[in-house]
Amino acid sequence: MADPLGMGVVGAGSIGIRGALEHLCLPDVQDRVRLAAVCDPAPGRAEAAAAKYGVARWYLTLDDLLADPNVDAVTIGSPIGMHYEQGLAAIRAGKHVHFNKTMTTTADEAGRLIDEAAARDVRLVASPGQMLRPLQRRIRRLIGEGAIGTLAWAATGSAFGAYHEREGVRQGDDALTNIDPSWYWRKPGGGPMYDMTVYGLHSLTGVLGPAKRVTGMSGVRIRERSFRGRTTICDADDNTFLVLDFGENLFAYVYGAAAGMLTGFGGGTYLGTEGTIAGDRLNGQPIDYPGRDVVERLGRGDNVLLPHVTGRHAEMEEAHVFEDIMQLVDWARDGVPSICTAEHARHVIEIMEAGYRAAETGVAQNLATSFVPPPGE
Repeated sequence: MADPLGMGVVGAGSIGIRGALEHLCLPDVQDRVRLAAVCDPAPGRAEAAAAKYGVARWYLTLDDLLADPNVDAVTIGSPIGMHYEQGLAAIRAGKHVHFNKTMTTTADEAGRLIDEAAARDVRLVASPGQMLRPLQRRIRRLIGEGAIGTLAWAATGSAFGAYHEREGVRQGDDALTNIDPSWYWRKPGGGPMYDMTVYGLHSLTGVLGPAKRVTGMSGVRIRERSFRGRTTICDADDNTFLVLDFGENLFAYVYGAAAGMLTGFGGGTYLGTEGTIAGDRLNGQPIDYPGRDVVERLGRGDNVLLPHVTGRHAEMEEAHVFEDIMQLVDWARDGVPSICTAEHARHVIEIMEAGYRAAETGVAQNLATSFVPPPGE
């Protein structure tokens, strides 16, 4: 039996706390993974996190964490604009890496990380692992079998609203509860596309396969946001509307909006000549997918069907992030590859990056990346 994997948590902010530290400190995972270290540059935060969650060591800098010989892998939960440089440093230090969404902000950056990891024989897992969900794999199979006839178009997206301002870890006065959300509104890496629509895009492309071309419009709708008496000038686009071309005149509408939702979060709507799949419904009737009875009995959403989300994890926030971390643990310890591939994440990143470029130039952009979707359920 392999020793527990030593995990370093990069960033003790909202996702680092709720998606990593709170889950990885629980007794049921200690035989597989242990909290070896945490780092965060905010004064007192890493130290407080280590004390609260039983982390072996704490650091102010990533370099110090990566130099720790007890750290075998890292989960990167810093602002998205920092992921590339931090991920590259971790890979070059020989650490396996889990990236919270998104892995990078450009496809070229993602490609360099993939190449560096291959050269050093380290594993990469990129959130969000939407195709781990049985419902998404069942939708892929249903569409392939013609359950809604010839698919004509699809849609997915999300809206920022005031979600981040209202998170509980931002309402207090100590180092673990006064976390500033303002980076979500700034470049690089801010905005609802990189932060929220990324879920629906992973589902959409996981179901339909790689897109071929993108066009759209995008800009900043909410130019100032205030949080706890501080005003931030917003320069990350928060109102983005794209059209994807999957080939053979199959199109999809994708949005990352300042407010308002047309589709369910994290999934998609698929419209065909003989019916519609919307969320977990086929022509208005529940889709029969493995574990649906469990979801309905527990009433907690389909996080409870993710392989590692059992016991207390099923009742906790950000359980899907914990699942993606455990996908890396299984791959690094036991050689079990994950379907949450960096290649899929790179393709989704290229869609967003090229969509912004199309909006700026008024010219539709061809997409160069691809990936192999997982099979249908």
